[in-house]
Amino acid sequence: MLQNQIRYTLGKEERLKSRKIIELLFKEGKSFSNFPFRVVWKYLPQESNIILQAGFTVSSKHFKKAVDRNRTRRLMKEAYRLQKNGLQQNLGHSNKRLGIFFIYVGKEIPDYALVFEKIAVIIGRLQKIVNEKSSTNS
Repeated sequence: MLQNQIRYTLGKEERLKSRKIIELLFKEGKSFSNFPFRVVWKYLPQESNIILQAGFTVSSKHFKKAVDRNRTRRLMKEAYRLQKNGLQQNLGHSNKRLGIFFIYVGKEIPDYALVFEKIAVIIGRLQKIVNEKSSTNS
């Protein structure tokens, strides 16, 4: 069995649950859009050992039924879970912590292929941001 096998998990500690951190993220964080997503991110204080935390939300204004909101949120989490490892490694090398919040702003339920593709673009953009910050600090 491989020693360095990559695990694609999204555990409880990797989800953004702290109200204090979420408020800080929306108050002081930076954001960008990649339709149908808006992403809010911020470097977090070095208090805990979790490198990357993410939160996901879908507007109840556009999706009246909880079933539709939950489905969209589940798709977002799955796409993120499978693609976050590269970003996590970058953050580990630059010794930073990052909080990300994904907000779905589209008006219809997306298919998984679209969500996967857009999350890949978003994670790529975040990796560039992390790399730029770590190279300017060195």
